[in-house]
Amino acid sequence: MRLTEDRISHLSHLVIDRLFRDDIADFPDEAQALREAKKVFGYYGRVEDEVDTFVRQKIAKLSRQVPEGGREWDILYRKYFEEEMAKKKI
Repeated sequence: MRLTEDRISHLSHLVIDRLFRDDIADFPDEAQALREAKKVFGYYGRVEDEVDTFVRQKIAKLSRQVPEGGREWDILYRKYFEEEMAKKKI
């Protein structure tokens, strides 16, 4: 799922507010903390999109046709997706 700028902003505010409220972290510059959180969410979204494209291409290149939406396709997609995300340490 592609994260919009509004969703990234909303999630960033939720995370920063929760960290502060639960006394897990203190932010001397809240604006900077929000920018960093937005950067992390944006990076994750970009990597996830790249991995999604790679995995779809990998499944399409298999010697046998695996129809998208089928059980086998879903299993392969999850397996390959998790492998690629692990390679990227995400």
